[in-house]
Amino acid sequence: MDALAKFKESQRQSWASFAPLEVWTTPTAARLVRHARIAAGMRVLDVGCGTGVVAVTAARRGARVTGLDLTPELLEHAKENARIAGVEIEWHLGDAEELPFEDQRFDAVVSQFGHMFAPRPEVATSEMLRVLRKGGTLAFSTWPPELVNGRGMELVRQYAPPPAFEAPPVTLWGDPATIRQRLGDAVREIVFDRATMFMPALSARHQREERERSSGPLRKLVEALSAKDPEKLEGFRRAYESIVEEYLEDNQIQAGYLMTRAVKA
Repeated sequence: MDALAKFKESQRQSWASFAPLEVWTTPTAARLVRHARIAAGMRVLDVGCGTGVVAVTAARRGARVTGLDLTPELLEHAKENARIAGVEIEWHLGDAEELPFEDQRFDAVVSQFGHMFAPRPEVATSEMLRVLRKGGTLAFSTWPPELVNGRGMELVRQYAPPPAFEAPPVTLWGDPATIRQRLGDAVREIVFDRATMFMPALSARHQREERERSSGPLRKLVEALSAKDPEKLEGFRRAYESIVEEYLEDNQIQAGYLMTRAVKA
């Protein structure tokens, strides 16, 4: 298995326990669907759909939705969410860098904190635009590098052992200038908007321990350092909690994020 394949297999495994975090991503799913202007009858692809919160939200608006994710456990959870919501969605186990769909199939392609983990941004971008029809909408939510989750992700990157494949920092997808550069002249009418995810927490340590159980990058970091360098792990934990404390007020962590919308040229 080459370095890229090992990287993706590690991602697939590490995100298997993400489902509890959908309590945070469900309200933001509605905001993204609204930002993307999803309407009844539209053909919509949700890339990196996770537990399906965006896909289900779009389907409840009457859209014809397809969801794709790399992790089988999350797709099973997404299917159950769709069943409970009473909506029909076409699910695919797959890779954002190799979308199994024909050119220009969809009216809208969306992703909530998903596509940004693809290790080759230029490949994922090309694929999402390939399957989007001309005049269709590309919309996604990402973490800005200067806010709590972006800072936490950068801290993880600094403390983690060298990965099998050296990918650009995920938080670059939260920088408008980088987004404009990556989308280039393939799109027009780029619109940015900002919103806040409110994450309940009794303390920074409560939030950190929850993320260590559920967030792929943190789980990998803890697994790597627990046996090899527990002192380094404790240093990371102190630094992580210090960042979180800056955004914790009234038992809520205020996690700002960026939404992008563009029209395929």
